[in-house]
Amino acid sequence: MSHDAYELKAEAREQVGKGSARAVRRNGKVPAVIYGDKQPPLAIALNYKDIFYKIHGGGFLTTIATIDVDGKKIQVLPKDFQLDPVKDFPVHVDFLRIGKDTEVNVDVPVHFINEDKSPGIKRGGVLNIVRHEVEFHCPANAIPEFITIDLTGTDIGDSIHISAVKLPAGVKPVISDRDFTIATIAGSSAMKPEAEVTTEVAATETAAPAAEEK
Repeated sequence: MSHDAYELKAEAREQVGKGSARAVRRNGKVPAVIYGDKQPPLAIALNYKDIFYKIHGGGFLTTIATIDVDGKKIQVLPKDFQLDPVKDFPVHVDFLRIGKDTEVNVDVPVHFINEDKSPGIKRGGVLNIVRHEVEFHCPANAIPEFITIDLTGTDIGDSIHISAVKLPAGVKPVISDRDFTIATIAGSSAMKPEAEVTTEVAATETAAPAAEEK
């Protein structure tokens, strides 16, 4: 599971629409909607500070939350949010109700480890990240916080595909028709060609005995 679950308090909204949403914002709250799980949509108003810090704290769209709506607790997963284009504060949030069998599509971050154990990177190669996030289909209560790519042993020209990643049970990539690339180890213009390095080493080895003979 991603970040720790949390709880938010909310008030039910009887009216919906642009006028109602503007009134909610004037009162220092953020309009939101809870939908899904074969139930009617529920319009709510959230505390501005609570939702602001959750959105900007990381992992918002991959962490299950409990919303206390006037005493009724509803388990949800944030699915989308809108920010003011100028001031960057939240203006609307969509939540998906979570039932016991709910499955979702989520973008999960990719983490890379052991760059210092990659021969290619040690020789001056560059980690070229093709996908910083991968979209997965998984149970809503088993969303991974991130997937890990181990770069141990990777060399120039190597590609890391999704098939090389060990995924938790029930977690499947949304792209299922090909073994897509997540990252590659690319050569760098600053690198010395391997043949040139070999020549320099050989020249050093032959020059050393000659110096000793003198």
